[in-house]
Order: sequence, then C-alpha cells, then structure tokens
Amino acid sequence: MVKKKSILCAKFGNRIRDLRQKNGYSQEGFANHVGMHRTYLGGLERGERNPTLTILMRLASGLEITISELTVGIM
Repeated sequence: MVKKKSILCAKFGNRIRDLRQKNGYSQEGFANHVGMHRTYLGGLERGERNPTLTILMRLASGLEITISELTVGIM
C-alpha cells in the first residue's frame, strides 16, 4: 500500500518538474538557480523527498510564483 505522504510528494514532484520545464530550465540549471544540489531537486521531482517550508519558498521564488501557485492541483 502506498502511503498518502508518498502520493502527495509524487504529485508535488511532478508539479515542480512541469513548472521547471515550462520555464525552460534543465534540472541542473534550475537547481543552481535556486541554490540547491541537482540530486536534491531530482529527489523532490521523483517524490522521494518531503520539502520544508524553506525549500517551498526557494522553489516558488525561483519560478517567480507564490507557494499557492506552486502547490495548485496536488491535493
């Protein structure tokens, strides 16, 4: 059985990937843009990591959107 947290993290990861790609960033380029390691961003996008509020803020800022916009459609 898949845990609810895992499903939520996977949906969020897909959302990050979609937004990153729509903004024309490679995974490595976006990770550098927001000041995180590429492997950490990859873990987020695969739903393997549960981001903190600080990470959410960095991602949203890097995409020039609000945290609300970042999380649209994941719940």
